[in-house]
Amino acid sequence: MGVQISKILPKKEIEIIDLSGKTIGVDAFLWLHQFLSIIRQPDGTPLKDSKGRITSHLSGIFYRSAKLLEKNIKLVWVFDGKPPGFKEYTTEERRNLKEEAHKKWKEALEKGDLKEARKAAQATSFLTEDMIEQSKKLLEYMGISVVQAPSEGEAQCSYLCEKNKVFRVERTSQCNRETCFMVV
Repeated sequence: MGVQISKILPKKEIEIIDLSGKTIGVDAFLWLHQFLSIIRQPDGTPLKDSKGRITSHLSGIFYRSAKLLEKNIKLVWVFDGKPPGFKEYTTEERRNLKEEAHKKWKEALEKGDLKEARKAAQATSFLTEDMIEQSKKLLEYMGISVVQAPSEGEAQCSYLCEKNKVFRVERTSQCNRETCFMVV
C-alpha cells in the first residue's frame, strides 16, 4: 500500500558508494512489480523464456542485485506475507485498474500504436506464486538473504532497520549510474 511520507520526511539522495559495506533491506514486491512493469518488449509484452513463461522479474533481480553486489552492498530481500484485512479494498481496486489497462493494451495493439500499447501494458503486471518462488530461489542461488514477512514487507523491512539488521530500508528504486537510493 505504501505510506506517503515524502511530505513529512525530507528525501536525501546518496551515492551508491556511500552504501558500500552496508546491508540494505529491499521491499521485494516493490522491486518485482517494477521489473514486471518495465522489462518488456516494445509492444508491451513481458520478457519471456522459450516456453512462454514470464521472466522479467528474474532478469531484474539478477542484474540489479549483481550491480549492487559489485559495489559491496549486501541485500536482504523481504517478501510480503498475508495482507492485512484492511487492504482488501485496495487490492480489489488495483485488480480492476489492471483489467482496464489490459483492455487499453489490446486496443492499442489493434490500432498498431506501440507507444500506447507499451504504456498500457506496464499497468497490467501481476505477481504469481510461481514468480515469487522463482524469485526467492534465484536470490538464494545468488547468496542473497531472503526474509518472509508475516504480513507487509515494508513493515518487516522497517523492523529489521529498527533492530539494526539492515543499515537502511530501500524507499525508492530509482537507479542511474551511481545514485541508486533515496533512503529514510
